[in-house]
Amino acid sequence: MSGVSAGVDWQSVWGRPEDALARAVEVLRAPRPTLLVRLSEVLGTLVPHVALAQLSGICTYSPANTLGLPEVAGEVASLELARLAEATADATAQGRPWQGETLLAGRLRPVVVASAAPGTGGAVNAEPPGPGGAALLVLVRASAEPVPEGALAVLQQLWELLVTHSHHRATDAGPKHAATSRASANARARAIAEFTGMHSAALTAILGPLRSPALDDATARRSAAELAVTALLDLRAGAELDRTLSEEPADAAFARLAEELRPLLRHGRVRLDLVPPAESARSVPADTAHTARDAVRATVLTMLDQDGLTRLHVSWTFAGDVLRAVVRDDGPGLLAADALTVHRTADRIAALGGRAAVEAVPGWGSTVTVDLPLVAPGPALAGDPLDGLQPRELEVLDQVARGRRNREIARELHISESTVKFHVANILAKLGVASRGEAAALAHRAGMPTAAGLYVAS
Repeated sequence: MSGVSAGVDWQSVWGRPEDALARAVEVLRAPRPTLLVRLSEVLGTLVPHVALAQLSGICTYSPANTLGLPEVAGEVASLELARLAEATADATAQGRPWQGETLLAGRLRPVVVASAAPGTGGAVNAEPPGPGGAALLVLVRASAEPVPEGALAVLQQLWELLVTHSHHRATDAGPKHAATSRASANARARAIAEFTGMHSAALTAILGPLRSPALDDATARRSAAELAVTALLDLRAGAELDRTLSEEPADAAFARLAEELRPLLRHGRVRLDLVPPAESARSVPADTAHTARDAVRATVLTMLDQDGLTRLHVSWTFAGDVLRAVVRDDGPGLLAADALTVHRTADRIAALGGRAAVEAVPGWGSTVTVDLPLVAPGPALAGDPLDGLQPRELEVLDQVARGRRNREIARELHISESTVKFHVANILAKLGVASRGEAAALAHRAGMPTAAGLYVAS
């Protein structure tokens, strides 16, 4: 795992501004699937560590990621990271990492914790990890030797840069990326809900006899009951954390939209009327919120290009299981029917099963209505032979569909050739085919190869 040789001073690698910028560029250039690995390698000369964990509300598919020492990376849970974020919130609120010991993966371990949220100017942890909240980076160290303040300051700035970069990636995701992320997040939420129900039923059954007055050992009964109750609370907290990481409250999502729109009209004469959703506490899937904001921004920018505009009206409402975003102006009423094709906005709406309509009445103004379903349509996702593949396997299959051999794939994806062989074998088994050619044929029928070749949604 990432470390640094004895006697190596962090300033020799990070001391000059150009050195720190070079390390940052090195991480940002890494392909999305290997970004966390590259970050760990680069940070090895700044804050030596044996394991790394990340918790972010930006990615709905995989908000928690770990790597490094198996006894740590393989045991850390999202709920543990969320609790660590809460416990260190006061210390990291001023934009400085926290260092100390914490219970992680079964025992006390020395850690460095950095927290950052996009657009907060360093004031982080005002809210828990989740969409729009702070992203957590935890470096598990081999020793409790204090990290120099200068190194901590550099770590904080690098983490804030990466969080902002990831935020922009997520909010401007391509249509394929958005659809994959949405489907994966729904599948994960369903699986967690099922497991939570099963465990809750089992633990509830245990509590019955333990609370029975017929049992003699009251102390043992009381202790066991307390343990079972704690386990139930942890399960429920885990389910609530998953909901928090995958969704945004409607009022918070709309408030973020308002913050993004106001600078666009700050120095103009166009009045902006904002009407938030009446069901303010209702949750919206993060990918739906991103796409709704993107659609409104694109519409507003297009409308502002018109002459004679004096007023814009933006509203969000719920119509059953649909989020409806409406943008209306008092302009010339000549808005084109394909106004939302800019920046792939129309494609992003279609990828989530939504639809957009443009109504323009000359002399009266234009209205753009975007409907986005809050639940991913099941039939469109069912039956896809690629559904069972993991994100990395999809990337490898994409390369196979391009006709590339193992060595070329390894070079393209920055992995070893043996890892490619392992993924190819898994792909053939999961797809039920006997050769790369058959797998490539299935991939072509599913729309591969893609332009970008990236499927990881984080």
